[in-house]
Amino acid sequence: MKLTLYVIGILLLLFLFLNKQSKLKAIESFSIWWFRIAFAFVILFGIHIISSFFGFFVPVNIISGLIIATLGLPGIMSVLLISMVL
Repeated sequence: MKLTLYVIGILLLLFLFLNKQSKLKAIESFSIWWFRIAFAFVILFGIHIISSFFGFFVPVNIISGLIIATLGLPGIMSVLLISMVL
């Protein structure tokens, strides 16, 4: 826990040393990443509801959400394939 707080504190200190243009770019990329994660969970929940009608279970968890947020459409296919096989 302490290590996590130390890392967050160091990252915030480094963020303070950036110029205005770099700060805006960092904030923009951070907000895009969080939007992708939120949208991935919306998609994952929809897949979970639809797949329950066909009799298989797609888990809604942080790992599945991060896979979909990172990979996009191939992530959706991989989560569906993993849930069908396992």
